[in-house]
Order: sequence, then C-alpha cells, then structure tokens
Amino acid sequence: MSSLTDVDATTSNTDAGTGVAAVVYNPIKVDLDAIKRAVAAEQAQAGWGETLWFETSKEDPGQGAAQQAIDAGATVVIAAGGDGTVRAVAEVVHGSSAALALLPSGTGNLLARNLNLALDNLEHSIHTAFTGVDRPIDIARIDIRHEDNRVSKHAFLVMAGLGLDAKMLASTNDELKARIGWLAYVGAIITALRDKNQLRMKYSLDGGSTKSVRAHTMIVGNTGLLTANVLLLPEAVIDDGQFEIVMLRPEGFLSWVQILVKVLWENGVLRRTPLGRRMMSKEVEALNYVKGTEVVVKLSHPEEIELDGDGFGTATAFKARVDAGGLRVRVPRE
Repeated sequence: MSSLTDVDATTSNTDAGTGVAAVVYNPIKVDLDAIKRAVAAEQAQAGWGETLWFETSKEDPGQGAAQQAIDAGATVVIAAGGDGTVRAVAEVVHGSSAALALLPSGTGNLLARNLNLALDNLEHSIHTAFTGVDRPIDIARIDIRHEDNRVSKHAFLVMAGLGLDAKMLASTNDELKARIGWLAYVGAIITALRDKNQLRMKYSLDGGSTKSVRAHTMIVGNTGLLTANVLLLPEAVIDDGQFEIVMLRPEGFLSWVQILVKVLWENGVLRRTPLGRRMMSKEVEALNYVKGTEVVVKLSHPEEIELDGDGFGTATAFKARVDAGGLRVRVPRE
C-alpha cells in the first residue's frame, strides 16, 4: 500500500509540443495576471499549444467550465481556486483522458495538503502542471437524497460530513471567511458545539448488516489531513481504494477532551514516530473508526451535509463509494 508521500511516477506528462493546458479559475480567489505570466513562461518552455482560459461563476462553480476545457481538447486542466473549485473541476475531469493540476488558494487547500503539494507557490504549481507526472488517486462518488426526495449526484476528494462540521459550515459567514480565513470558523464552531441534537441513523458498510447508531458527527474520508496539520483520519490513504469513516460520540466534556487528545496529540504527534506509536492509548468510545469501499446511510430526520468544505443542503440519506484510481492528478517529477 502506498502512502501519501509516495508518488507513482510511471505515467509521464504529455510529450512536449503536443500538450494543451486549460485553466479553470475562480476570479475572486486568484491573481489572474500573475497566473497568466507564469503560464506563458512555462507554456513556451514546454512547447505546448496555446493555453485555454475558463472562468467560474456562482452559477457554475467549475463543472461547466471544466467540460468546456475538455471539449476544447485540454490534456491538463488546472484548477485555480479553493477546495470548492478543485472538487467541481475534478467531478468532470474524472473519467476523461485529461489530468487535473492544482493551483491552490483559499483557506483549505485540503487535497493539495494531502498530496504534499506546494501551497502558495504559483511558479512551482504551474511548473508542475506543465512538467510533472500523473498520479492516480481515488475519487469518491456520492448520491444524496434530499428532504424533497430529490437525488443529487456529486464527487468529493477529501471528506463528506454530517453533524459538527456541516453545521459549522452552515453557520459560517462567507464574507467574514473571505476576509479573515479560518478565524471566521471560530464562532461557527462554538455555535455547532452548543447544538445538542444527535444524528440518529442506520448505516451499512460494503453491503453488510445494517447498524443503528447515534453520533454527534460522522465523517466519510478519502483523505485524513485537515488544515493546521490536524490528522483526523489516521488510516485514510488517498490511493488505497477505501474510505476511513469516523463517528464522534461524545458524552459530555470529558469525552470531548478524549477526542481532542486522540486527534491533536496522538494522531498529530505520537503517530508520526515508531516510539510515539508505542505510547498511544487504546481507542476510546467517543471516537469510532471503520473502513470500507461503500457506505449507505439513512437518517431519522434531515441533516446538513458538506462535501470538501462546501455545504450541500440537507440530506435524509446518502450512498458514497470509492472509485479507486479514478482521477489522475499532476504532481512534481522526482
């Protein structure tokens, strides 16, 4: 099994002179002039065709623009924006002959973090898009049944969540988030923690028996690393063909302390060294982990749901599954 730091460099980039890059960009989150200068330099050096440009909008967060890019013959689609832009572009690039390249911006950059890609380094990211290699990673597909019985179909790359994180995102002021980044979540976290409502749900894993559970939060993870180097899902590997799923079931203040110690100290510090791993405590009841390739969840009442940090309204049920190696992402050449 490969780790997050391993790179499968067996697939090379398109031969020089035959590639065509497309940039799908969120105009609110990027410096377009700077990107165009960096692209022009790398395009000329690689001998590629003229780069294509597509802007996202509130109505089209990236899917339509990515489809236009692929229809126009792009061999590499560069997603320039936050986690929402990356997720939307990947949803379309997945299953095509094109590769996805990342030009991360915004507060999260979760996929880039989990692939150990450079953050806030425009020149390096664009250089990788034109000269890197393609790494196959897993992509998750999810069908969400909403309160009106409508079913919507999406993809996600990092995590899908019910409970604390979804409620936190629903309570976050977007204007404040744009100004001060992750600090905007502080008030939303406090609001979400005050919510005593529990998730009441039934779930089945990989077609197995149905289990009933009450939980404060449920996270279905394709990757495990969050912002600030918080390792929420320690066994979630982006190319192992499986989810890691965690259910938070705190019963009061001490349970929250146990969760914080496990996630911040043990997962974040001790797990990183052989000696530290020997010092780790046993699993705690407030934090339950399971792994699988497909999960079906039915909720007793509608709950907020998020995908890769974006809210997707309320869900009464969902089915998520892993498409192993279903997306090729451009990473630096060794």
